[in-house]
Amino acid sequence: MKLSDIADNAGSRKKRMRVGRGIGSGKGKTSGRGGKGQTARSGVRIKGFEGGQMPLHRRLPKRGFNNIFRLDFAEINLDRLQQAIDAKQVDVKETVTVESLVKAGMLRRAKDGLRLLGRGELKAKLAIEVHGASKSAVAAVEKAGGTVKILAPAKKEEGEAA
Repeated sequence: MKLSDIADNAGSRKKRMRVGRGIGSGKGKTSGRGGKGQTARSGVRIKGFEGGQMPLHRRLPKRGFNNIFRLDFAEINLDRLQQAIDAKQVDVKETVTVESLVKAGMLRRAKDGLRLLGRGELKAKLAIEVHGASKSAVAAVEKAGGTVKILAPAKKEEGEAA
């Protein structure tokens, strides 16, 4: 093999279509935009326009609403917590918080707080500070000899959207 023999796979680099370069190119004159009118111009598009008929998005009824006060919690199950303890990612002696789990790489970000869920079982004695927990999760932690402290959810700042 020589350096001069090296080439890309056939068809891996496709040349872009150059529009408006004469009749012989197949994309000359109107450059594939048809003739005249709003859609021939740049920067204008009639999205959802149905030729004067009431558009679908206006024919359908409005439903639901977005609650601006909704809190989005990061969630963790007991089995994931136990896995982290086995892998020495979480220190059993220290209190487990959202920040410590983010630091350990268990959660990507803290969001509006942490919610503990009850899938799996916990063998280690842990002190956990969370913003919410299911009854089964609290029972499982207390059965293992640990404690669950439920914090008030982090309040959203004025003007911050969900």
